[in-house]
Amino acid sequence: MSAVLGAGRWMYQRPWLLLFFTALFWAGNAIVGRAAVTAVPPIGLAFWRWFFAFLVLLPFAWRPVLNDREALKRSWPVIVALGVIGIATFNTCLYIGLGNTQAINAGLLQAAMPAIIVVFLLFLGERPGWRELAGMVLALAGVIVTLFKGDWQRLAALSLNEGDAWVFAGVVLYAAYSVGLRWRPQIHPMTFLSLTFMTGWVALLPLYIWESFHTQPFTLGWDSILAVLYVTIFPSILAYVCFNRGVELLGASRAGLTLYFVPILVSLLAVFLLGEPFRFYHLAGLALILGGVVFAQLRRKDTPRAESVETDRE
Repeated sequence: MSAVLGAGRWMYQRPWLLLFFTALFWAGNAIVGRAAVTAVPPIGLAFWRWFFAFLVLLPFAWRPVLNDREALKRSWPVIVALGVIGIATFNTCLYIGLGNTQAINAGLLQAAMPAIIVVFLLFLGERPGWRELAGMVLALAGVIVTLFKGDWQRLAALSLNEGDAWVFAGVVLYAAYSVGLRWRPQIHPMTFLSLTFMTGWVALLPLYIWESFHTQPFTLGWDSILAVLYVTIFPSILAYVCFNRGVELLGASRAGLTLYFVPILVSLLAVFLLGEPFRFYHLAGLALILGGVVFAQLRRKDTPRAESVETDRE
């Protein structure tokens, strides 16, 4: 047990490793969401995801919540706003969109999230460096090469539909959540996670009731149980712990670059789990994404790393 705790503490100080696992878990979320379209209603999947995630955290969170009660009296509007924007809406929009659009469209739209984060930061008066902007463009090129299989005619033929609009709305909202984490109150991480998870499922409750009576009820079955189990543990609890810590250590704009790994990991998971062939464009896309992320993080020799990180966090 001590070895496990020691490994956890070591990983908690490694932002890029944490953000890689975030991307991996969210890539699995997209695959499960797409695979479960016919078996699980989208709002129902999102509701039970956050409800059970909250229940899992509750035994570990009640004491930190009590200790932070004075700070929560002052900061509850921020908690509610982040819970609604980042927890309730993003994944609900994604699940709805996946029922009405191709995976290639959804992947490309999610890859635009780091660019949208930068746009929000520009409105807040923050000016990303030229290396960060260039790395973002390079990584986005890698995502496009991968998603369109190196065939630019696929890009020319891309059309947007209602599902694309839902996915894009979710992407914009999660970009806002990523930037909004800078105003997260100084409370225990478990307090923040548990209360935002609670805000998410409470906000979804009336929509879930409406969906159950007017569109598609949630029915128990192995497909629905396994889907809820996966999205509860991995893209919910573990991914949010990793992502929030990554943003805390690196800042929203730098941490947001790792979201480019989500669409490429979706492709890789399809290769290993579904037996799809690995093509040259997968390799080219991965090289561009890795190159863009690395290039964006290069520092001049006269720029102290710690100082740069502090500036990003302000």
